[in-house]
Amino acid sequence: MPRNADNEHHWHTIAQRYELEPGPINLENGYFGRMSREVRGQYLEHVAFINRSNSLHVRQRFERGENDEIRRQLAGLIDAAPEAIAFTRNATEALQSLIRNYNRLQPGDQVLISDLEYDTVKGAMRWLAGYRGVEVIELSHTHPASFDSLLQTYRQAFEQYPRLKLMALTHVTHRTGLVMPVEAIAKAAREHAVDVILDGAHALGQIEFNLAQLGIQFAGFNLHKWIGAPLTLGFLYIAPERLADIDPDMGEFHYPATDIRARTPYSTPNFPALMTLPLVLQEHQALGGSAAKGARVNYLRDLWVSQVRPLPGIEVLTPDDPRLYCGITAFKFVGRDQQVMADRLLQDYGLFTTTRTGAAFGTCIRVTPGLVTSAADINVLVNAITELDTL
Repeated sequence: MPRNADNEHHWHTIAQRYELEPGPINLENGYFGRMSREVRGQYLEHVAFINRSNSLHVRQRFERGENDEIRRQLAGLIDAAPEAIAFTRNATEALQSLIRNYNRLQPGDQVLISDLEYDTVKGAMRWLAGYRGVEVIELSHTHPASFDSLLQTYRQAFEQYPRLKLMALTHVTHRTGLVMPVEAIAKAAREHAVDVILDGAHALGQIEFNLAQLGIQFAGFNLHKWIGAPLTLGFLYIAPERLADIDPDMGEFHYPATDIRARTPYSTPNFPALMTLPLVLQEHQALGGSAAKGARVNYLRDLWVSQVRPLPGIEVLTPDDPRLYCGITAFKFVGRDQQVMADRLLQDYGLFTTTRTGAAFGTCIRVTPGLVTSAADINVLVNAITELDTL
């Protein structure tokens, strides 16, 4: 086990950096993360400052160099060149821009999605059918999933559908926390000349990865989930050698066609949030980065999964292969209404979770610990599931 992952004193000290609202134990940290007290304070200071200075600072300082330095620091987070990234409001906006502006499709081509993709990604790929004349191929993954079954599903699709040109792939699926074998799938896709657009919304800050090693040339990310930034911050990534394969967004002209920033809508961003990002990145690295954060939430995940998986009326939907899971994991009360059971977790035990729908296996309950979650919180969850399983 990585150092400090199970050190409750260490993580209690870290948890003190965050302010919590009294009430239920929050095990739905996958929606968005918290800002630390220090980040929140600086963000509010920047809000006040920009409100006072208005466009003067933005025009004279931010647009003339500050934004470039912030972009350079963000690029360092994923070991990319600054010219390979552009700020967006979130991963969804980034992925929609990449899908909408991918210019290598012809009528009759095929694009690929699975049941585990984020709904807006599914919608964007289906949109291509009406506006580009392509056919959308939709896969449902077998359950329970394994490394080999996931890879084989895509290999079969590449063989079965020779007109495939583009696919969406989610690194960490938001429904169950399943971690896709991205490198192996991307390698198989390249062998069949299929481009991959990677949804990295839940991966960044929770999993260590290298985009070049993964073989990924197009991706979208969030900064408000596991990195700890204010809401409204995300970014897209395009490998510089592939920039010409993504058109400027709806004729965007504020930046030249050789600039990745032309691939996103030009608009007034959240300046205070962007100005706070260097502190966010500094804190992320000081905590130990994705390695430390991922190890901690994985440890908490293992605590509850190891105890509830054997229960007769519980089905844990996320595999225990360490290559295929992260801190997020989903389960079911077999034969019961999952929303009713999630409501009971909240009302009877003070545990806030969320239900997820849209996958072939139906509705599930998603559990996502965070940096403020303790082992004691997890014990409350285990006891609650165990009691409810007997009712």
